[in-house]
Amino acid sequence: MLDVAYEAVEYLPPGRLARIDEDRGRIRVRLDKHQPLADVVRQLNIEIDDLMASARWFQLWDDEIVSHNTPGRPLRIEYLLERKEEYGSCVEERKGLVSVYIDPCLNTAAFAASMNPATKRQLSAGRWFQLYAGEIIDNSPGPMSQV
Repeated sequence: MLDVAYEAVEYLPPGRLARIDEDRGRIRVRLDKHQPLADVVRQLNIEIDDLMASARWFQLWDDEIVSHNTPGRPLRIEYLLERKEEYGSCVEERKGLVSVYIDPCLNTAAFAASMNPATKRQLSAGRWFQLYAGEIIDNSPGPMSQV
């Protein structure tokens, strides 16, 4: 089962406004709650690019598996300070691209809180999986697959 959670935290190491930690089936996105949202989002885009470059995450789009290494359509996630939903976050997914629209009126803590239900809805579609130590982890109820 995949588990992604966002949290606004009191302290991150100096110079780190956002930090993404990954483990088997799990991602924790920690955001510095005392920093302006625009600065946090800028750093979050750098962090998510690094995670996608690891080539451990995949999107199943129709019958195609999309990864960071897919020619012409590498898998990306982008965080945009642009209102699509009143006082919250909106996740839109297309082949190879997940766009997260964030109401610029939010503070960092409210953004983190809004991302948890939005991410849960997005992952429930069953299009994402992680390759972790030779194991495929997804949101299906069955046992994990070995590769």
